Amino acid sequence: MVSPNSTNQARLQQLKDFDESKAGVKGIVDKGITKIPSIFVRPPEYSAAGYPSSSQPTRPQFTIPIVDLADTTGLHDDVVAGVRQAAETVGFFQVMNHGIPKRVLEEMLAGARGFHELLTEVKAEYYSREQMRKVKFRSNFDLYRTKFASWRDSLFCVMGPEPLDPQELPDVCRDATMEYSDHVHKLGVTLFELLSEALGLKSDHLLGLDCAKGHVILSHYYPPCPEPELTMGTTKHSDPSFLTILLQDQIGGLQVLYENEWVDVPPVPGALVVNIGDLLQLVSNDRFKSVEHQVLANHAGPRVSVACFFTLNFYPSTRLYGPIKELLSEDHPPLYRETSLQNFSAHYDGKGLHGNSALTRFKWQRQQ
Repeated sequence: MVSPNSTNQARLQQLKDFDESKAGVKGIVDKGITKIPSIFVRPPEYSAAGYPSSSQPTRPQFTIPIVDLADTTGLHDDVVAGVRQAAETVGFFQVMNHGIPKRVLEEMLAGARGFHELLTEVKAEYYSREQMRKVKFRSNFDLYRTKFASWRDSLFCVMGPEPLDPQELPDVCRDATMEYSDHVHKLGVTLFELLSEALGLKSDHLLGLDCAKGHVILSHYYPPCPEPELTMGTTKHSDPSFLTILLQDQIGGLQVLYENEWVDVPPVPGALVVNIGDLLQLVSNDRFKSVEHQVLANHAGPRVSVACFFTLNFYPSTRLYGPIKELLSEDHPPLYRETSLQNFSAHYDGKGLHGNSALTRFKWQRQQ
């Protein structure tokens, strides 16, 4: 009989071997495997009650809201209302006519794919789990804490608030990343202004909280998977940011948990996906919803996506974040205690993607 301890030791060795290869999931696929390694296999409890299965049919009658930013002046009130409705209910929406040229989107996706398809020895130079390194390649930030690894590799780039030296970026995606970063930051500013007004505040309120001051770009690569029903591209989670803007290719696979059912977020040509992060749910005192989402593994691929997280947690700050005082009243008391971004991030990273929302730790426990 194999003891639990020896099983754990064997799994740890598998994790180390995978990590030290510095080749990521693509390195495994390149070997021509027909079965996925056991460290990627989803345990039975992740298909049990409380964990809706990715193989179950999605909710076809519900679609993720689309907000058109073509006329934020003449149709300003309608745009704010659309943003409010989406942020308060689904926590996700897609934006059209956002001002980022199609060429910039295409070059960013091509640059992301180009990096991940470099030779392993070239990518290995960027492979790191060093917390404060600004540009790093890795697979599964929570590799040693998660119950099962996700079928995904990522290039992680801290773009602000301190300007990133372009020479730190890989040559294959350098120009595309710098240009996209500039455009997506400007879009983020616009969205925070609309979200501020959606809360009934002045348009610069969230910007005054430094919500758009820092951003991180993660270029994700999901190789084709021989057994997609056994694993996940990205397991169920919510984002630790104020806001996330996602550029995805046409493969699909992103799903949002809405009323305990998985809803597909289909790729819409030219659109970007926007979702509320945990920190924005906290400062809005639960007015806005940071919802769980996941990415399916797929026989097709590779799938490429580029996520921009608006967060400042990689820079020391003495600012504490709690529910915005203008949103509080006797009928709407604060639901969360204040926290620093560093404290919140450390808790999120420590728990990994699995388990309860990171927000649970910061909620006030009120007497019934």
